[in-house]
Amino acid sequence: MRKPNIFNNILLLTLLGLSACAPVSHATQQEYTPIRLPVGYIPNIQFAPLYVAIEMGYYTDEGLDVELDYNMETDSVALLGAGELQFAIVSGEQVLLGRAQELPVVYVMAWYRDYPIGVTSFSDKEINSPQDLRGKRVGIPGLYGASYIGFKALLNAGGLDEQDVVLDVIGFTQVESLASGIEDAVVVYTSNEPIKLASEGYTVNTLAASDYISLVANGLLTSEAVIESDPDLVRAMVRATLKGIKFTVDHPEQAYQISEKYIENLSALSVTEKEVQRQVLDASIALWQTDPLGYSQPAGWENMQDLLLQMGLLASPIDLDKAFSNGFLP
Repeated sequence: MRKPNIFNNILLLTLLGLSACAPVSHATQQEYTPIRLPVGYIPNIQFAPLYVAIEMGYYTDEGLDVELDYNMETDSVALLGAGELQFAIVSGEQVLLGRAQELPVVYVMAWYRDYPIGVTSFSDKEINSPQDLRGKRVGIPGLYGASYIGFKALLNAGGLDEQDVVLDVIGFTQVESLASGIEDAVVVYTSNEPIKLASEGYTVNTLAASDYISLVANGLLTSEAVIESDPDLVRAMVRATLKGIKFTVDHPEQAYQISEKYIENLSALSVTEKEVQRQVLDASIALWQTDPLGYSQPAGWENMQDLLLQMGLLASPIDLDKAFSNGFLP
């Protein structure tokens, strides 16, 4: 009988032991779903919750690999409706306008509680109510989007029409246009331009649309197709984004520091300029939907639809129950 080869047995045992200690193969490691998320603006401190959710691993914990898209030319609603996007950050009026064009988009998470648009003027102009806009020259970024909707809401609150003011399209030059005296008032994001003007020593007064009417502001949008095919993906995206918002609300200083990694030159600003950006973040937090987190108010949708109908942007009412859902909140 042939004697056993002791060397071969020892080698076999050694290899078995090594295989037991070997790392898990790449095939069993976490695979992430890629998500391109359009936000409709340049990198900005207002997106701190998204930077937090990426940096803190809230998205990857949910199996998502999120990349932010700052291309302002992207028509997010149309791309969602066509199945070329899974999610986007949009304002509420875009949902209704999209569905009126038979784009099957659905708003699944509110980010802002208050509509962030207002009209800012120097205090000596004594524009203290929407009625005081009558006869004034007002600069607006454009006759579209949230700025236009918010401005029309303020005019309505004052019983005014567009012909009651001199309306100039000025792009995003609100600070310069007001400071130079070209405009009596300008349409702004309430968490942005008024703070910049105040930091430059101007005394300003801001009429916020949200003080007069509840409208649907920025939130997370997806499509009926995504909801039908992968509702768990929608829940995961909502959960992770809400965690980013909650962390930013609770830890604004840490959120600001995280944002420095994602916003070019933010860390290189002067002490004064950084303080302005911190104030912008604080003002944004005050606008965000935090109680309850992510909940979309039905009354805001009714008001938004009524406003769009009055403006002639909607030809007829749509089914609001299909336009938004609170069913994906944690």
